[in-house]
Amino acid sequence: MHALIINGSPRVKKLSNTDKILDDFCAGMLESGSTFERYEVSDRTSWAKMRECFCHSENILIALPLFVECIPGMLLEFLETLAPELAARQASTAGKNNTKKISYILQSGFAEGVQLRCGEAYLEKLTVQLGCEYGGTLVKGNNFSIRLSEGEARDKITAPYREMGRIYGKERNFFNDSCKAFTGPEVFPAPVRLLVGLLFRTVVRGSFKKAARSWGCTKSLRDRPYEV
Repeated sequence: MHALIINGSPRVKKLSNTDKILDDFCAGMLESGSTFERYEVSDRTSWAKMRECFCHSENILIALPLFVECIPGMLLEFLETLAPELAARQASTAGKNNTKKISYILQSGFAEGVQLRCGEAYLEKLTVQLGCEYGGTLVKGNNFSIRLSEGEARDKITAPYREMGRIYGKERNFFNDSCKAFTGPEVFPAPVRLLVGLLFRTVVRGSFKKAARSWGCTKSLRDRPYEV
């Protein structure tokens, strides 16, 4: 199988958590015998080539972060530019079987699967609007710390995506039971939610402060510079 892979994150490649996820995912695809072309929507200079590949590819994978229940605006902007090419393709394939399939990797910082279901439902509808077949969405949270980690700490988060890449390379979709289970807990039990809340108020907040200082931040994380 050959696929077009698009990193739908608006962050530049070196700062993108989604990019780090795709590194391991793509390694798994190669192990399955599949090939791919890979682009970043944050690189506008590649949009013309991405449009061309999108309209001629039968297998498309879009990986994206979920930002407060919404998908990135830059990705939507790119998809809007596809309209003329897709209309021409649909006219030329009228009456024929449409084999163009779009699958998604939807990731976020929130760990519970329920936090991403609204975005997942939207992606399924978006696929229909693009005139394509839906290949499922690989849903996974708890990815916030990828960019803040290095070495084994980062590998622990991203390495499981390698197996998902192998499955996608073989099956062209994410309907496998292993892909569904990959999400993890849909909702944390009450004791776990209490513990997570405590950790965020203590350990995690301390980590945020340390990261902010390393980036040159001199103000409190509670600072509200635009508040009237």
